[in-house]
Amino acid sequence: MTVTDPVALLGEHLRDDMEQVNALIRRHMQSQNAPRIPEVTAHLIEAGGKRIRPLLNLAAARLLGYEGNAHLGLAATVEFIHTATLLHDDVVDESTQRRGRPTANLLWDNKSSVLVGDFLFARSFLMMVESGSMEALRIMAESATALAEGEILQMGAAQNLATDEATYLRIIRYKTAALFSAATESGAVIAGATPAQRRALAEFGDALGICYQLVDDYLDYAGSAPSLGKKVGTDFAGGKVTLPVILAHAAGSEQERAFWKRCIEKGERGNDELEHAMALLHRQGALQATRERAQEWSDRARAALAELPAHRLRDLLDDLTVMLVTRIN
Repeated sequence: MTVTDPVALLGEHLRDDMEQVNALIRRHMQSQNAPRIPEVTAHLIEAGGKRIRPLLNLAAARLLGYEGNAHLGLAATVEFIHTATLLHDDVVDESTQRRGRPTANLLWDNKSSVLVGDFLFARSFLMMVESGSMEALRIMAESATALAEGEILQMGAAQNLATDEATYLRIIRYKTAALFSAATESGAVIAGATPAQRRALAEFGDALGICYQLVDDYLDYAGSAPSLGKKVGTDFAGGKVTLPVILAHAAGSEQERAFWKRCIEKGERGNDELEHAMALLHRQGALQATRERAQEWSDRARAALAELPAHRLRDLLDDLTVMLVTRIN
C-alpha cells in the first residue's frame, strides 16, 4: 500500500533517526527506584502518538545538512517535555481519555501523573545538557517556561467568555506553538544554521503550532471521534473557551450569548446542548472563520519554509502543513 500521510512519510524518511530517538526515550524513561515512573510514562508514550514534535526537530537539522547525532537527544527531549505537559494537563483538566485510551490520572491517580510529569521534565533537561549546546538548552528552557505560562493563562481564561481572540492566540502560542518552534529552532542551531535559516525554522514551527491548535479547536466540534482520539465536543463538555466559541459569542444575539454564558461560564449543560452549540457555531460562521484563521497560519508556515534550501524534507514539511488544514475541508 502506498503511504500518503505526510507524517508517515516524514517518519519513513527519518526512520533511522527515529529508531534511535525511540531507543533514547525508552532508556531515559526508566527508573531503578520507582517502577511506577516507566509504567505511567509507557502508558502515554506507547499510546500511538505520531511523534510530530521530535520529527520536526530531526527534519530541521537534516534538511540543513547536519550529519551528527546531537539532534537525537534534543528530539527525545521534545517528546519528554510534551509528554510531561500532557500528564499535567490531564490532571488540571480532569480528563478521562487521551489518544483513545484512559488517562494516566484515571488509571493511577493525580499524584502519580503530576510527579511522573515532573520526572520527565527533569530528565528532559538532563538530555538537553548532553546535547552540548547551551543555545539549544536556552531555547528548550524558554519553551518549557512558555508552556507553564500558557497553562496558567488558560486557567485564567477558563469558563471566561470575556477572553478575546488576541488573548486566546497568546495562550495557544505559549501552550502549543512554543514547543513546535523550539523543536525546529533547536534543530537549526545544532545544524549550524545561518541567522536567516534559524529565524525561518523558528517562524515555521510557531505558525505550524498555531495552525495545529486551531485545527484541533475546529475538529472538536466538527470532527469525528476516531480522528480525534477523544469524544467530539470534549472542549464544550469541559467548558473550554476556544476560538469557535469566542467568535460565536462575540457575534451572537443576546439570547445566544445567554446560552453560552449558561453552558460555558455556569457549567449548566444538558444532554442536547452540544447539538445546539454546533448549530450556533455554524449559524454565526464561527467554524468557517476558525478554518480561515488556520489557513492563514498554514500559509505563514509555508512562506517561512520557502526561505530554506530546496530539500526532500522541506517538501515533506510543506505537505504536512497543507495536510493540517485539508483535514477540515
